[in-house]
Amino acid sequence: MSQHILIVEDEVDLANLIEITLINAGFEVSKANDGKTGLSLALSGNFDLMMLDIMLPEVDGLEICRQVRLNDPSTPIMMLTARDTETDRIMGLNMGADDYLTKPFSIRELEARVRALFRRSQLSVDSKPPSQDLVFGELCIEPERHKVSFQNSPIDLTSTEFDLIHFLASNPGQVFSRSQLLDSVWGYNHLGYEHTVNSHINRLRAKLEACDTLPKVVHTIWGVGYKFEYL
Repeated sequence: MSQHILIVEDEVDLANLIEITLINAGFEVSKANDGKTGLSLALSGNFDLMMLDIMLPEVDGLEICRQVRLNDPSTPIMMLTARDTETDRIMGLNMGADDYLTKPFSIRELEARVRALFRRSQLSVDSKPPSQDLVFGELCIEPERHKVSFQNSPIDLTSTEFDLIHFLASNPGQVFSRSQLLDSVWGYNHLGYEHTVNSHINRLRAKLEACDTLPKVVHTIWGVGYKFEYL
């Protein structure tokens, strides 16, 4: 069965171009040209990946992303936006999006990024982890269950946030640059998209630090990158 992608984009010509590209690449596609219809489709839970424009009539893409993430932490979400400011990009990622593309973008890059998201999603479901659960004090990372818990209480993470902490915790003490994390966790390394890493690190930290007695485990090495260390 082909993977089913939802496109929510109000630029009809662009939506049609994306649709044709993805169908030619072997995907099944549904689309909506306004936010209200897009939200209804997105909440149906019948998609393997969602592509959401930020600026939409009636309901914007950020709100669609927020509502989807209330009950669905794992379906990959890519934001499409004509906005080119750091604040706008971060807003989408902070709502739980896994990735974003700034218009104008090449169709080749779009297809490559979609395939990268699917590869990560499929690895999370199908692959057998090479190691057992990672345990640091009362913090437990369980690859087979895709679960993180502290003092036996689950920490609600998106699929990308889990992949990020699992990768860092699998290499404790090792410092990774944003470029290395893009390549290892997201499956691509494109100049200009390092803010993807920053936003997910900040969101991950916020969720971990909500556990009052959990020591800081994701550390910034200024000018270099990030590392996992349970102190």
